[in-house]
Amino acid sequence: MALADLLHQDAIIPALRANSKKQLLQELAAKASKLTGLPEREIFDVVLQRERLGSTGVGNGIAIPHGKLNSIKSIIGIFARLEQSVDFEALDDQPVDLVFLLLAPEGAGADHLKALSRIARVLRDQDLVAKLRATDSSSAIYSFLNEEQASNAA
Repeated sequence: MALADLLHQDAIIPALRANSKKQLLQELAAKASKLTGLPEREIFDVVLQRERLGSTGVGNGIAIPHGKLNSIKSIIGIFARLEQSVDFEALDDQPVDLVFLLLAPEGAGADHLKALSRIARVLRDQDLVAKLRATDSSSAIYSFLNEEQASNAA
């Protein structure tokens, strides 16, 4: 599964301002609502419910919040680079500044897991993460994430 299948250029927020985990999730839900046409509150509630099971802050300043919605047609991703890190209750207790929100249809079992795995694998690349942190250009972020795709596919 390619990140390009999940993430479109208009789904990148290159310099998001948020003061807390909750505000960050609200901003991501608002962006997801604009892209999908689904109610912002529905998206926020699903993602927050998942966070209550355990933080999706995976460490190294990265979080991959996710959730499943009945009303979404396909898996969609939104990537945000934060202007300032926020406490995300991450596994390593480090604040988060790179976030990849993943939303999937209720019945997307294996595909949802494959997408999560792919995102986690891509964001483990320290060179890529450094590039993502060094720019606030959405087109640069998009091409970095897709370059990574091409080099991993080879």
